[in-house]
Amino acid sequence: MSLEKVLTKMTNFRDVADEPSGGGRGAVTITDVANAAGVSASTVSYVITGKRTISPATRRRVEETIRALGYRRRGGSPSPRAGVLAVAVPPLGDRQLGMEMEFFSAAAGAARELGYDLLLVTDDDGTSGLHRVTSAALADAVIVLDAGDDDPRVPVLLASGRPAVLVGAPAQYRGLASVTLDFAPAGRACLTHLAGLGHRSVAHLGPSATLPGHRLRYLKGFAESFRAAAGERGVKAVSRPCAPAAEDVARGLDELLADGGPTALVVHDEAALPLVMGTLRHRGRRVPGDVSVVAVCSDTVAGQQRIRPTAVVVPAAELGALAVRRAVGQLDGGPAAEPAAVVPAFVTGESTAAARTALSEA
Repeated sequence: MSLEKVLTKMTNFRDVADEPSGGGRGAVTITDVANAAGVSASTVSYVITGKRTISPATRRRVEETIRALGYRRRGGSPSPRAGVLAVAVPPLGDRQLGMEMEFFSAAAGAARELGYDLLLVTDDDGTSGLHRVTSAALADAVIVLDAGDDDPRVPVLLASGRPAVLVGAPAQYRGLASVTLDFAPAGRACLTHLAGLGHRSVAHLGPSATLPGHRLRYLKGFAESFRAAAGERGVKAVSRPCAPAAEDVARGLDELLADGGPTALVVHDEAALPLVMGTLRHRGRRVPGDVSVVAVCSDTVAGQQRIRPTAVVVPAAELGALAVRRAVGQLDGGPAAEPAAVVPAFVTGESTAAARTALSEA
């Protein structure tokens, strides 16, 4: 039976997370997943538990079916709590260390107040560690950082039946709570601030194009609102990726600032920010006298710069505490709440000033 036919047949099923332990009419089973994916029930079980190696194509088909059907493993008798919350971090190399430090610090504090410890789960593919943690009941709930729409970790969580909170820009998965960042207002705030200072040409240095697709989609709202506000204010706005590597930053700025170039930069990668500021200084470009700079970064990274930058401050600490509270709330019997959106604050600092053209015309 095709996935489409199975979905049609099961349009009225309830979320298994809300089913009593004995199951009920309409509960999605492993057999349903197996039929829809065209595999055996044992194959579905192996994908869920990670106990055997399954071909990548089959694993993806099973994971997509788990997501589509909203399958969740039914719990039996309640097991003793471990007093641990697992936090699955992004693969090494895809990191925003200032934000993560603030997130972990706040999450650890909130967990400690609620009587829990944190367990960091790290691995390259993002799923094997979760398999170990959920199968062995090492943690009572799981918090997943930088979750995406097609995140391979989501089927593992759905199938585990354990409370989970997705942090990032995930789709609304049945039974999984999520906490997201709404970057759209921040993009508009950056452009409006710079336009108000007389800047008529602004460059948005976005994250590297090599980032995972879900991260780029996550930041899409910022770029779209930035460009929309530029059009409304008659400001020339350009966007280009900026990898956090010294040579790439230097080459990109030299090309961008040749023959005058923009009078303001929006640096949308906290790992690239120190490199951008250092390169401008080495090129004899004063900030903000020659070039205004707005950063999108954590408060930690903003505080490490020579001057306090005007910045969109990512509320990583707020996200960490909120994710923990949502996870523990589910453990205490509450439902997976609706997605919560947190809006970063725009804070004026010392790195922006009136554009040179505006000063010469005054």
